[in-house]
Amino acid sequence: MTNIGKSDLTSHPILQANPLATFEELRGVIQTAINRVLESGSYILGQEVRTFESEFARFIGCSHCVAVNSGTDALVMALKALGIGEGDEVITVSHTAVATVAAIQLCGAVPVLVDVDRESYCMDPHLLETVLSVNTKAILPVHLYGHPADMPPILELAKKHGLYVIEDCAQAHGTKINGQIVGSFGDISCFSFYPTKNLGALGDGGAVLTNNTSLAEKLLLLRQYGWRERYISEIQGLNTRLDEIQAAILNVKLAFLDDDNQRRQKIADLYTQRLRETRYKLPVTAVNAVHTWHQYVIQTDNREALRAFLQQNHVGTGVHYPQAIHQQPAYSGLLRGANHLPATEELIPRILSLPMYPQLPLVDVERVCDLLLEWQARSEKLYR
Repeated sequence: MTNIGKSDLTSHPILQANPLATFEELRGVIQTAINRVLESGSYILGQEVRTFESEFARFIGCSHCVAVNSGTDALVMALKALGIGEGDEVITVSHTAVATVAAIQLCGAVPVLVDVDRESYCMDPHLLETVLSVNTKAILPVHLYGHPADMPPILELAKKHGLYVIEDCAQAHGTKINGQIVGSFGDISCFSFYPTKNLGALGDGGAVLTNNTSLAEKLLLLRQYGWRERYISEIQGLNTRLDEIQAAILNVKLAFLDDDNQRRQKIADLYTQRLRETRYKLPVTAVNAVHTWHQYVIQTDNREALRAFLQQNHVGTGVHYPQAIHQQPAYSGLLRGANHLPATEELIPRILSLPMYPQLPLVDVERVCDLLLEWQARSEKLYR
């Protein structure tokens, strides 16, 4: 596929994300898949889910995939499958979606926060030793915005101290390190299929992947009340199932994921080309990484004024995220390690997510860049 569509360069809105555009592009095959499910009479944990689990496991490079209701549930399932619970500590980051930390607390475990690397926005592995304790059971790196966390040193430290590694891949479908897709590095990995993700359903969805057969068997029990035999609970489980319609949609969209990621790369390349000589801090990609550009995030001074200017010109933006987890009311003062996160706290007021989705016309990207250049020129004139 190629980028399609023409733009009215002055008036039509440019959305920051647009899952409807994917549906419209694949309307025929998606509706055929939905009708196939409706006509099958099998709506929960049927053939569509089994097919998706098999194909997504193959795509990531794992032996087992267990599809669940959401990315948050995937994280909870992963933690429970590893036996992580009351009083256990899990090291993660504060610059992430709240689901990462919420899942740890839902299991009764204790989130311990480390700072992020200023270039990748992902976990800084050099800080892990500073927060280790006798209660540490796992490290939970987040592959943020489509850029991978630095997994080799994280895995090395985890092996040294006998810790589990749980990958949060909610924003990294197809992201790679040294040619290996993230989600296949740790003991277990978790994905979200929220509609705006690189691989998004038309509703909620998630998955847990592993190469460990015993973990996979436990995940299957946890997914549905602890049942191996229907109505007989061997362990205390949950009810978190990916439904057949969403699995059918994901089966369609998985076939286009690599192509869509390439389209995102072209959009990112154009942003970088047009904005390279500006004062905006642009995202970078590690030399051993393949970035899948879930978001294209710049840093800028006076972000809210810039957002308002872009909105006035019909350009949507996002802030991922306006507060770090330790700054949010529900978690303020409750999280260990939260007093030493200077990189996180420096970037929070500066980050801005530009429009990014595979169907975004390149002429619209040009328009966004023109406006960013205009804003910079205005700012320089104002403060000269």
